[in-house]
Amino acid sequence: MTPIRHNGADSSGNDHVLDAVRDCVLAVGVRRTTLADVARRAGVSRMTLYRRWPDLRTLVGDLMTREWIDVATRAIPEPAPGTDTRGRIVAGLVAGVKAFRAHPLFRKIVDVDPELLLPYVLDRRGASQEALLELLAGALREGHADGSVRTAHLQRQARGLLLIVQSFALSLRTMTDEDDPDLDSAALLGELRTLLERTLTP
Repeated sequence: MTPIRHNGADSSGNDHVLDAVRDCVLAVGVRRTTLADVARRAGVSRMTLYRRWPDLRTLVGDLMTREWIDVATRAIPEPAPGTDTRGRIVAGLVAGVKAFRAHPLFRKIVDVDPELLLPYVLDRRGASQEALLELLAGALREGHADGSVRTAHLQRQARGLLLIVQSFALSLRTMTDEDDPDLDSAALLGELRTLLERTLTP
């Protein structure tokens, strides 16, 4: 499963700007962050930012893409003797959901600016989702080839998986009872693992 890169967010010339907007958002949230704040923290002029990003929402979108893809690629286990692609996909998706939910940027957005996520849940796919679909499709293709993953229409299967893990990532806390070991986060992540195993097993 080869890591992918989002060209807009990952070019090295943009990283210091994305680092700056991340620091601003973590400090005060998206709504209270301005391009002037980001420019000052990044040590660049506002015009430099405007030439690359027309508004703060676009800049935050590139930041989210960089951060979410980093979470996803770090969650994928390295190949090991006795493991197959399906096992790596399942382990990576469960670990990715856990890491995504613990990510400070995600937690800040959910706590302060949750409406920022609504378009990507209700209306359209964003760059982060497109990049994740590309990553999933590559992994599924490997699983089809080695026989460990149920053969299906590649893009449909990838989109189905993303819908499953996205719902767990965004809504898990609405369904957990942390004082009940049968219904706490760990138990529901175990349920996610079972769902993924069963949908991917040939």
